[in-house]
Amino acid sequence: MEFEAWEPFYDEILKDFGFSREKDEAVAVELDKLLGGNRVSDSGLRKIIRGKEVTVAGNGPIIAREIGEARGVLIVADEATSVALEKGLLPAILVTDLDGTVTDQVKANAEGTIAVIHGHGDNGPAVRQWAPRFSGTTVATTQSRPVGGLRNFGGFTDGDRAVFLADHFGAARIRLVGFDFENPNAKDLDRRTKQRKLDWAYILLGSLHRDELEL
Repeated sequence: MEFEAWEPFYDEILKDFGFSREKDEAVAVELDKLLGGNRVSDSGLRKIIRGKEVTVAGNGPIIAREIGEARGVLIVADEATSVALEKGLLPAILVTDLDGTVTDQVKANAEGTIAVIHGHGDNGPAVRQWAPRFSGTTVATTQSRPVGGLRNFGGFTDGDRAVFLADHFGAARIRLVGFDFENPNAKDLDRRTKQRKLDWAYILLGSLHRDELEL
């Protein structure tokens, strides 16, 4: 999704949660400056995804039992990285705003997983702590207008941003595992806010209008 198509959704999300666009932009610019590794081009991502069957693994409570059903190119969201590594799977791509066990994400990146790192108004400390530690192939993303080396493929939570990434680069089929839009993960302390984020993820995925999107 191009930014012009994404921006109306973004404006509504800002209103719903009371987020600051200025803070989103400031942290994203900081991420762009600090992120280590080597930036992958759009053509590099397209080569991995276009025309392929893609499995996107979310971080719902059911991920441990569902990730074994992954087929094709594996893209993981955030803490699903740790589950994949525990199962002996090295994802092609991980999408994270630096929650979860970030050491596992840094490890996977060093071993060949492309790390798509997201900067937003609430994760500045994590960006400053972790972004320079990624040594492999990386992408810096924002939920606001992309400037400099930043990219924006659409999406809000790690899980739906991973799906938007796969859609943007032309996946033939996208299969979802580990997604649960009604039950926040037990680690989420503010379950009400997390549920609203999951509601938005569900709405956003529906906006893709993809017959090939399998739940």
